[in-house]
Amino acid sequence: MARQDQVLLLEPQHELKFRGPFSDVVNTTLKLANPTDRNVCFKVKTTAPRRYCVRPNSGVLDAGTSINVSVMLQPFDYDPNEKSKHKFMVQSMLAPPEMTDMEGVWKEAKPEELMDSKLRCVFELPAGNEKTHQDLDANKMTSSNLLKSESSTLSMKSMSSTLDDGEVKKIMEECKRLQMEAQRLREENKQIREDDGLRMRKSNVLSSSQHSSQSMVKEEGLSLRTVALIVLFFVVGVIIGKLVL
Repeated sequence: MARQDQVLLLEPQHELKFRGPFSDVVNTTLKLANPTDRNVCFKVKTTAPRRYCVRPNSGVLDAGTSINVSVMLQPFDYDPNEKSKHKFMVQSMLAPPEMTDMEGVWKEAKPEELMDSKLRCVFELPAGNEKTHQDLDANKMTSSNLLKSESSTLSMKSMSSTLDDGEVKKIMEECKRLQMEAQRLREENKQIREDDGLRMRKSNVLSSSQHSSQSMVKEEGLSLRTVALIVLFFVVGVIIGKLVL
């Protein structure tokens, strides 16, 4: 079963506006009016109960009467870039005849007997105060950076003051020795690379000369065999010729 429409008249109907600056409590008023001929129970609820103080936050509104509900926003650090997600809800129901225990009535109420209206919160900050707020943020950031810079400078000064002239001289000599050692290692590394390159070149020259010698021996062996075969054929040819004659 659908819920009933709200019988109370709310002013404002949709938004609760809070005007800054928000460094102190900001108050706004919500007016509830009962135009019916019956008494109405009401409750005012919020999604951020720790941020607001509501007086009265519940009660019974007699037929044909109205009440002003004071909604007080507690001080907080306002950020103009952050949108408010806070909401309020006014819940109501018709009071039964001869009601004695209002809390008991709320507990025993059926869902279809409840009526509610929702309002969202809107924060407004005057133009001058908004600029002042931005200036304060900028000053906070500048002060923070200055403190960090001063802290770094003081730490460097305190470090240098703890070292006497003798310790500084030792540190400088150690740095110089390490630089010379690094230079010596670089030169040794360079010499090793040059020696490796020379050995590689010698190895290539030797292998090429051996290959040439082997080729020459092979060619000489082929020439000798060819001459021997020619002489052999010549001798055989002479013998065959004599036999034929």
